[in-house]
Amino acid sequence: MSENHYHTVILGSGEAAKLLSWTLSSPPHNLRTAVIESADKYGGSCPTIACMPSKNFVYSAEIAHLAKKYASTGLLKGQYDGVNMAAVLQRKTEMVQGLVTDFRGISDKSGAKIIMGHGRLLGDAKVEIELREGGKKVLTADNIVICTGSRAKLDDTPGLQEAKPLTHVGLLELNKVPKHLIILGGGYVGLEFAQAFRRFGAKVSVIERNERVLKHEDDDVADALVDILKSEGVEFHTSTSISKISGTSGTKVTLAGTQSGKQWEISGSDILVASGRVPNTSDAGLSAAGVELTSTGFVKVNEYLETSALKVFATGDCAGTPMFTHMGWDDFRVVLDVLLDKQPRRTTKGRQVPYTLYTNPELAHIGLSEKAAQKAGVKYRLSKLPMAHFLRTRAMDSIEGFAKVLVSAEDDMILGFTALGTNAGELLPVVQLAMAHGLPHTSISGLIVTHPTVNEGLVELFGSVPDQS
Repeated sequence: MSENHYHTVILGSGEAAKLLSWTLSSPPHNLRTAVIESADKYGGSCPTIACMPSKNFVYSAEIAHLAKKYASTGLLKGQYDGVNMAAVLQRKTEMVQGLVTDFRGISDKSGAKIIMGHGRLLGDAKVEIELREGGKKVLTADNIVICTGSRAKLDDTPGLQEAKPLTHVGLLELNKVPKHLIILGGGYVGLEFAQAFRRFGAKVSVIERNERVLKHEDDDVADALVDILKSEGVEFHTSTSISKISGTSGTKVTLAGTQSGKQWEISGSDILVASGRVPNTSDAGLSAAGVELTSTGFVKVNEYLETSALKVFATGDCAGTPMFTHMGWDDFRVVLDVLLDKQPRRTTKGRQVPYTLYTNPELAHIGLSEKAAQKAGVKYRLSKLPMAHFLRTRAMDSIEGFAKVLVSAEDDMILGFTALGTNAGELLPVVQLAMAHGLPHTSISGLIVTHPTVNEGLVELFGSVPDQS
């Protein structure tokens, strides 16, 4: 067998890529696997430039917020003197370096080959690599997995490109607090950074073209979170369309357009684009290999993440998987079952898609929202409970928000769950487990849960579901 032939070659080192390479290369499989990474760091975007670094910033911002809050109450001696962004950046950098080192160590132990360079499919089970150190190399493989991820979307608004805007990548490298950060987009990324940088001391303005931020969430959820962020000083400008941008981010930038049909303008020191993401599929040689794309540029896959090309798979963001690392992790399990010919095979069909927005308080969700249930004509019973009834929140001085559950009107099955509250993401697994196994809502209300934990509130919430009429 040629030294350049592998059982599996993977483009990208994201969540599914890492796990596939480690698992296939390790005992008992011991299959030759190569990972091609074009970025500066091995490990994918989550641990290096996205999820983990952003949550690191969010946590630093929470520390700053609490220090300022409790210094003013007299609980802490002395005065709050502001944030040292250089220290914030250093803490994040050290975490990323540690993660990359750990991942490289796991990969080396597994025997997986890591090749730094840009890979392109040539067809006929071949991959050409432009090596980082120069030159090219061609590999052949029994299987190819495309795991090239996604990037921040920059639209064609006049002046936007010239303004050299920040994306999440550049924002996470700032070593100073912007005077006035303007954020284009009121989605998950935009709101997490809006709160974090407001807590660092920046003036923050969120621009959203729709009538409300978090347009896919229930109105009561989105409104409650907006009110919390407004109370901290975050400004929101909804129903706002930007038609022109001038200046340079980092010095002064001006955005002009309309708000509710009227002429409108705002100026700030920095601009962050957080208005969506696009797949990295344009320079991977996919057409040469017969890999079809969707109309929006994602790799077209079936429920087993197989593409239109034989023995070529796609995982994660580039395959249109919901853009959460944990969904990429499940993609790994789906593809692994196919590669190892496991039966029955795991599939993407009907799988749970939990998510958490890491503002403070957090927003966590699984299953149907009220908005989705109403649109689909699904009848449900609703139970809603203020987070103040989750008694641990009182000890933590964090009673903002609420939780709610949708239960079928026809039986006792749980349809959906949403929580806006402190540590809300930690509430999801209990509910998910019940939903995954078809357990009734009484399976949760009948539990004995440790007091005082945040999860304890689930007993009251699920115990308050109205009886069937």
